[in-house]
Amino acid sequence: MSEHAVIAVEHLGKVYSGGFEALKDVSLDIRRGEIFALLGPNGAGKTTLISVICGLVNPTSGRVLVDGHDNVSDFRAARERIGLVPQELTNEAFVTVWDTVSFSRGLFGKPKDPAHIERVLRSLSLWEKRRNRLITLSGGMKRRVLIAKALAHEPEILFLDEPTAGVDVELRRDMWEVVRELRNSGVTIILTTHYIEEAEEMADRIGVIRRGELVLVEEKRALMRKLGRKELTLHLHSPLSDVPDTLAHHDLALADDGHALVYRYDASRTDADEDDDTANIAGLLADLEAAGIHFKDLHTRQSSLEEIFVSLVKERQ
Repeated sequence: MSEHAVIAVEHLGKVYSGGFEALKDVSLDIRRGEIFALLGPNGAGKTTLISVICGLVNPTSGRVLVDGHDNVSDFRAARERIGLVPQELTNEAFVTVWDTVSFSRGLFGKPKDPAHIERVLRSLSLWEKRRNRLITLSGGMKRRVLIAKALAHEPEILFLDEPTAGVDVELRRDMWEVVRELRNSGVTIILTTHYIEEAEEMADRIGVIRRGELVLVEEKRALMRKLGRKELTLHLHSPLSDVPDTLAHHDLALADDGHALVYRYDASRTDADEDDDTANIAGLLADLEAAGIHFKDLHTRQSSLEEIFVSLVKERQ
């Protein structure tokens, strides 16, 4: 466990009774104070991994340390540091917002602290709804109540399992703002999502899980820089059978049966790099002119995190 890690997952495996292997030798450090997004298709193992870390499911092999506490042998100390926001509310329809959040604090043996409950409810724009029964709330407000319940016992770590599944875009952006504010207050956030833009918008680091295997963990910016690519496609007047040697120093590939040349370059976003890109493209066009290669049209595109994710998943199928 590194000194900066608040959670250390060590060689975790989970095999269910029917023989299904849900997690395969997963190792992962979550850094204190970061937003970590766990990406993966449905059935990839996201919820199982969270459930094991939170102590709700026992692993078949490996272990989890939460702030140095083994989450099996020292379950209470590990679990009280964690807040878990599940995907769905349980059947508490006729309980008020205040009562359900206060009750969650009591579950962890914490003394009553109305001032803390008020701070949580105000931070989530729930204060005006504190006397409302859950059955009267909108879907978005119910989702906020789930977060309030998870924060009631003052955890250092907050797990959000698909936090914005089924909510509209405007509410999703509100939720992102809430999560950022929580991180700014010192809470470590781990979220699972299949919304690529959610990870792209919020995460400091991204992990990709596929069929129970953690196939990649990377800083978001480094991931975009390393795997995100820009493409310039040149549609040629006359097809080529291969790329001429005089153009070999450019990253070029033939496409469309030789009717197009594709030039790939890094999807970096700094002004200085964009200036370099412009110079490189100008050099490429000059070299094409010198080689007598003429084009009738060109267009550029930049890969999104979604395309990166899809390509990663395909690679490992």
